[in-house]
Amino acid sequence: MESGPQETDAPAPLDTEPLLDERTLEIPPPAPMLVEYEIAADSVVGLQVETGVSTRTAEVEDSVEARVTRDVLVADEVAVQACTRVVGSVVLVEQGGKLRDASRLGIRFHTLVMDEGPRVPMVTETIYREGDLKVRDSVGKIGGAAVGGAILGAIFGGARGAAIGGSIGAAGGTAAAVSAEAEPAGLPPGTTLTVRLSRPAIVTVEP
Repeated sequence: MESGPQETDAPAPLDTEPLLDERTLEIPPPAPMLVEYEIAADSVVGLQVETGVSTRTAEVEDSVEARVTRDVLVADEVAVQACTRVVGSVVLVEQGGKLRDASRLGIRFHTLVMDEGPRVPMVTETIYREGDLKVRDSVGKIGGAAVGGAILGAIFGGARGAAIGGSIGAAGGTAAAVSAEAEPAGLPPGTTLTVRLSRPAIVTVEP
């Protein structure tokens, strides 16, 4: 029997993965380039106070906020932009009393709040403010006491008595002059300051 060519089944096609749609390929955007700046110790930063503080109501560790008033430059490049938030705290509150004790307030800034929210540690020197002393009726008491003492001294002791009386009167007037009431010390909103860094601060920004 003659044998002719045999028909065979065609080989099954190989499984292949479907081509990916280019639209499904999402290439992540390149990471932004960042530049690191070191703001040296002793650099000065201009600030404007936003939250007022006063020895009348303040307590140690109360928060104080301000804004940078001008760009901070490092090698002619902007390391910290104007209007950047700065956070500090109250470190000293001394209430004034009678005589020559003035109220004192101390504030130190410790954090830069950069764009997008990163917080950068910083340490500034402490800013101190003293309240005024309000003297009560000092001029009238000094003049009246001195003149009165001189007149009484002249009446009772002649020229020498006048000298002694004048000295007594002046002393009385001086005592009245130093009697004063201490006004609170504070930093109202809008107060401008210049603070100095006590150690370097490292900031990272986009160029």
